[in-house]
Amino acid sequence: MKRFFNADMKRTSLPPNPFHLFNHPTLNRKPTTVTETRTIHAHIIKALPLHSDLFIANSLADSYCKSGAMDDALLLLDEIPHPNHISWNLMISRFIQRLQYDGSFRIFRRMHSNGFEPNQVTCGSILSACAASQSLHFGKQVFSLVMKNGFFSDGYVSTALVDLFAKSASFGDALRVFSEVSNQNVVCWNAAIAGGVRNKDNWAALHLFCQMIDENLMPNGFTFSSVLTACAALRELEVGRGIHGWVIKCGAGDDIFVGTSIVDLYAKCGDVNEAARAFSMMPEHNVVSWTAIISSFVQMADSVNALKFFKQMKEIGTDMNEFTITSMLTACAKPVMAYVGIQMHCLILKSGFLMDCAVKDSLINMYVRTGEVGLSEKVFDEIRCVKDVSTWAVMISGLAQSEDSTRSVELFKRMAREGLRPDKFCSSSVLSVIGCLALGKQIHSYVLKAGLVVDVSVASALFTMYSKCDNLDDAYEVFKQMPEKDTVSWTSMIAGFAEHGNADQAFCLFREMIFEQIRPDYMTLSAILMACSVLRSLQKGKEIHGYALRVGIGPETLLCGALVNMYSKCRTLVSARRVFDAMPQKDQISWSSLVSGYAQNGYIEDALLQFRQMLIYGMEIDCFTISSVLGVSATLTRAGLGKQLHAYSVKIGLDSDLSVSSSLIAMYSKCGSIDDSRRVFDQIERPDLVTWTTMIDGYAQHGQGVEALKIYEMMREEGIQPDSVTFVAVLSACSHNGLVEEGYLYLNSMVKNYGIAPEACHYACMVDLLSRSGRLEEAASFIDKMSIKPDALVWGTLLGACRVHGNVELGKLAAEKVLELEPCDPGAYVLLSNFYAEVGDWEEVLKIRSLMKGVGVRKEPGWSFV
Repeated sequence: MKRFFNADMKRTSLPPNPFHLFNHPTLNRKPTTVTETRTIHAHIIKALPLHSDLFIANSLADSYCKSGAMDDALLLLDEIPHPNHISWNLMISRFIQRLQYDGSFRIFRRMHSNGFEPNQVTCGSILSACAASQSLHFGKQVFSLVMKNGFFSDGYVSTALVDLFAKSASFGDALRVFSEVSNQNVVCWNAAIAGGVRNKDNWAALHLFCQMIDENLMPNGFTFSSVLTACAALRELEVGRGIHGWVIKCGAGDDIFVGTSIVDLYAKCGDVNEAARAFSMMPEHNVVSWTAIISSFVQMADSVNALKFFKQMKEIGTDMNEFTITSMLTACAKPVMAYVGIQMHCLILKSGFLMDCAVKDSLINMYVRTGEVGLSEKVFDEIRCVKDVSTWAVMISGLAQSEDSTRSVELFKRMAREGLRPDKFCSSSVLSVIGCLALGKQIHSYVLKAGLVVDVSVASALFTMYSKCDNLDDAYEVFKQMPEKDTVSWTSMIAGFAEHGNADQAFCLFREMIFEQIRPDYMTLSAILMACSVLRSLQKGKEIHGYALRVGIGPETLLCGALVNMYSKCRTLVSARRVFDAMPQKDQISWSSLVSGYAQNGYIEDALLQFRQMLIYGMEIDCFTISSVLGVSATLTRAGLGKQLHAYSVKIGLDSDLSVSSSLIAMYSKCGSIDDSRRVFDQIERPDLVTWTTMIDGYAQHGQGVEALKIYEMMREEGIQPDSVTFVAVLSACSHNGLVEEGYLYLNSMVKNYGIAPEACHYACMVDLLSRSGRLEEAASFIDKMSIKPDALVWGTLLGACRVHGNVELGKLAAEKVLELEPCDPGAYVLLSNFYAEVGDWEEVLKIRSLMKGVGVRKEPGWSFV
């Protein structure tokens, strides 16, 4: 007890002055312990009755609170005969400081039930406790008491009310309270602005800040931190720069929280250089500011600089938190950073962060993205004893991203077997990789039973699954039953219709979306432009383009790529090139679409020039681009160019792609090198239907019908089902080799074995086969018995055969049918004119030429590359 007395205190038997104890500087330098406080309490009891000096009683209660003896403080409060406002407010505030909000509520109720009316300080304190604990119901009761006692205009009370409503997700009530009080309290303004940020009404927060400036109130560090956070959330860089200017003007730049908010602003707005500059100017850094600058580099996919700043942070001894670790794991989530990711894993184990949910989920995700799915499963198996659904969701999502549908579904089932209920994230992830309709329906049953189908992400994944399984009716039914539809769900359904050739339904859905006042984004417009490409509808495509420009959606690379593709498919290459040239950043998709557009529309030189430009600019070449340019080589019959492209595709590893292989087979075939086509074919491990068909067609065009039919039989033995295009190639092979009986056999096989109804092209092949064999009358009889009405192609085939064999009567019949079906086709007139010239009927030749002039038909002049 000696340290509680002054040096001039006389050592007498009299007890010390209790008032002197609570004012002694030595005592106030360090909080008293519980034992010391009880000792003082004992001296006070000996010296004078406790109720004789209310200040000493309150001070003693405060000392108990500071030492953590809250029960002793409450007992002392009960002993005070007439506690005052200070007594009650002191106890309430100390409970709040120790985050014991329920204790502060109990004291407030006791105070009120004892008939002691609270004052402004009491109400403000208890409202702050309600805000911190988000006890809105009790806060509203206190609000009623505030109104009754007339404390509403008090700055402390009104600030607490604004804070309460803002933190309880009642920002509208917070604004009403704020607007009804006229005060010049910066703290109240800060509460309102912070409330807007908390409730994601960032524009309201910025508007309040402007009002605050207009009221000539000087913002402080808390104000700047809040409005800078609002600018970062809105990606409003220019507004943020203006706030930064205010920070400098007010001298608040040294505040560590303001500095961190500035770094975060520039980082989220993509200006990483300015973020680094702001970080370097901060006089002091904490873990939050370090994490902000690291995250800025991660956001810009600059893993090297993210790692550099992380190392600097560790070197100066700043402790990392879970946000720092998750940011670094995101930086390491690429194959080239796999080794650093393993080092981060070791650091996580050493620092004890592995059991943090966000960290372990990021660790699993990092291994998945680096291609180390095995390691991600190992991490998962080590920590899956923790019944954390989010971790299972990350693992299932990782397997889904790796397109490992089997293990993803198996993990989903195992999760259910272990007594965990898969959530919306697990369900949507596993639905995204299901390609089996039966299994998809089972998952559909589960999400219905679990009540997850009302979630937008699950429902969207569900109808996307049905769409992927070619079940558009069920997909659309799920879509219609969704209680809420966001832009993503509308876009997915529109894309589903467009991808499956139902362009008209895609347009109807797009119009419905507009009527529902849901604004399409660039992804939606890209999907509907795909429908325009399917329909080759230039008018609709232009309307979508105009809408995008009108609503301010335009510079996005994906939308520009869709526009280039649409204009190319609609054969408007000038517009396609204009959109392409206006793109701020050209990507591989748009460039490939332009090359393909030029190639498919006969602009061979432009196609090759653009392909060359892609190579010069170091643009990634995909299989789609290579296939398009190989098609140009085939058109030019330039095997040298084709061989160069073949070598290039081998170099970049695209020769194993089936579309490229098919294009190579077709190119070599059209260039007259069927042996090279076969060599390419034999190197393919698992040919698909297109590849088999291309090889059959190649042999057919080279007159090697027997080899073509051998390839067809090999295809059947491999279990590949032929389609209508395959049978065109097979019948063409029969035609080029006079295999009449085989031709009839394969034509009948189409319907009997595969349920494929013959089309005009198949019948034309049979007519050609019969005609080449000199069986013209049988060909004419065959045409009469066709199950569909013969078109100009069929009659034209017969006409050409009649010209070769000199059958005038049958030739005239075929000619009349051709002109009847296609009166404006110059090819039909030329064919008919040549026919009459061959048989020496020059009067008919003159009539045909006169008829061409009468209907305005002109023969296009011939041209050659030779």
